[in-house]
Amino acid sequence: MTKQVTISLTRLRFFAHHGFYAEERKIGNEFEVEISVSYIPEDDMITGLAATINYEQLYALVKNQMEIPRPLMETLAMEIAEAVHASFSRVSTLEISITKLNAPIIQFNGHAGVRYYREFK
Repeated sequence: MTKQVTISLTRLRFFAHHGFYAEERKIGNEFEVEISVSYIPEDDMITGLAATINYEQLYALVKNQMEIPRPLMETLAMEIAEAVHASFSRVSTLEISITKLNAPIIQFNGHAGVRYYREFK
């Protein structure tokens, strides 16, 4: 029987300067991020922080990546995934969603976002 643990961070809010248009990169926008990472634990029982993914470190990584402006949310999601796997090599799957809360679309009432899923070998 395979065991898997998933660590999730939800409804993370950031003000950042991501966007395709120069105005977006200049004035910034509110973003909401949700991320889940899964891994197979090495032991039957996790009893210490070293045996899991530290969600404080995961949050710091996401926060740092959100501070680097990207033209597309797709690029941002993929680069966060790469950074997570580089820092936490035991991660086997990752899912991240990034939502731009105030999309710069005339008469648009809603949010724009991207969801990215990745399996690591």
